Amino acid sequence: MTITPGADYIGRFAPSPTGELHQGSLLTAVASWLDARQHHGQWLVRMEDLDPPREQPGAAEAILRALEAHGLEWDGEVMYQSEHHDAYQACLDELARRELIYPCNCNRQRLQSLTAYDGHCLQHPPASGPVALRVKTPASGEDELCFDDLLQGRQCQQLRSEVGDFVLRRKDGLYAYQLAVVVDDIAQGITHVLRGCDLLDSTPRQLWLFRLLQAPAPQFGHLPVVVNPEGQKLSKQTFAAPLQAVQASHNLWLALHRLQLQPPPELRGADCQTLLAWGLNHWHRGAVAALRSLPESSVP
Repeated sequence: MTITPGADYIGRFAPSPTGELHQGSLLTAVASWLDARQHHGQWLVRMEDLDPPREQPGAAEAILRALEAHGLEWDGEVMYQSEHHDAYQACLDELARRELIYPCNCNRQRLQSLTAYDGHCLQHPPASGPVALRVKTPASGEDELCFDDLLQGRQCQQLRSEVGDFVLRRKDGLYAYQLAVVVDDIAQGITHVLRGCDLLDSTPRQLWLFRLLQAPAPQFGHLPVVVNPEGQKLSKQTFAAPLQAVQASHNLWLALHRLQLQPPPELRGADCQTLLAWGLNHWHRGAVAALRSLPESSVP
C-alpha cells in the first residue's frame, strides 16, 4: 500500500504515555489514520508527555512499537511535548504582555464547587504562594462559542458560564494540556483532528485560545469512545488490557468493526496491510456520526 501524503490535510494522533495502547486508543488511531490517508493527507504522531508524575516508564516507546506493529505508519518525526517548554512559555509571555492571563491560587475544594471558573482571583489577586495562570474569557454577556463537529454536529458553549477562565499553567508549574495542544497544533499546521468524545467539552477552550492567538483552528471530529460493561471509558484507570502485537490483525479487525465499517468475516486473520487497505476503501465519517460510545462487547 503506497500513499503519497499532501499538505492540504494534516492530522495527528496524540497519546499520553501514561500506559500502553488499548482497544479504545487503537480505535482513535485507526480512524484518524484512515481519515488522513483517505484525504491524501499527513498523519503525525505527538507524544503528550507533559505530566511526569502520571507517566509510565517505557510507555512512549511501547506506544510507538504498537503503532508500527499494526501498520500505522506516521509522517515525519515524533513530536514530544516535553521538548517544547520554551514554546509554551513564549506563548504565556505573549498572553501576559497582552494582559490576557492572570494568577490564581484557588484551592481544589473551591474549584470543585464551580461549573466554570468565576473570576475570583481576577478580582482578588493572590498576594503570595504558588499560583496557576488562567486565560481570560469575556467578563460580561453570554456570548456563545460554537463549532461544527465533523461527527457530532453543531456544538456550542457559553464562554463565561461554561468555558470559563481555564488554566494554562498549573500551580505546580507544569504547562496545562489546553495550552500545549493549541501551541503544538499551530506549530505543526494541524488542519484536522479526530479524537475521542471524552475531549469534546475541551474543544471550545482550545478554540478560544486559537482565537486569542489569531491562528486558524483545525476542524474537529469527535469519535465514540469504547466503554467497558460498567459504561466506563477504556483507560489505564479502568484496567484496560494493553494491545498485544501478536494479535495485531485481530485488533485491527475489531477496530474496523467498532467503527461500523462491517468488515467481512473472511478478513479475519488477514495481515495488517490488507485490513488497512480495505479500511481505506470503506472508511466514511458517517459510519460513526453522532455516536458517543461503543460497548467493548459489541463485537462478535
